[in-house]
Amino acid sequence: MVIPQGNNKEDLDRRKDIISQVYRKWTEKHPDKRVFNQSLQGYINIRFLSITETIRHASKTPASTGALLHLDNILSEAMIYGKPKAAKKGVKNQKAFIKMLELRCELEGVGTVKMMVGVKPTGEMIQYCITAVRT
Repeated sequence: MVIPQGNNKEDLDRRKDIISQVYRKWTEKHPDKRVFNQSLQGYINIRFLSITETIRHASKTPASTGALLHLDNILSEAMIYGKPKAAKKGVKNQKAFIKMLELRCELEGVGTVKMMVGVKPTGEMIQYCITAVRT
């Protein structure tokens, strides 16, 4: 799959479409919409928020869009990075979470990928956003 490299509206829209297609195919393969993560020793769930936040952020760069082509690997193999942080009070999309976890993994051809996971008061973990880390 060719990822558009430009910063014009057409390239941005195409990257959004690519990310949307990745999630659509992923949910067909995973109807329960969750994957076990080794580092967390628990399931990371995909929700509508996961898709919209990732589309909004990952479509901004070709590297982040390309990282999403490895969604299964990121979800299952990303490792906890740093300490949990409180969810940002002023961010509407983080209201449902009591804390945010940062996980990272290395992908060949992409580099370091960061995944944010929100933890609800029930303990349920929701993938919040995935982006490539700029170095």
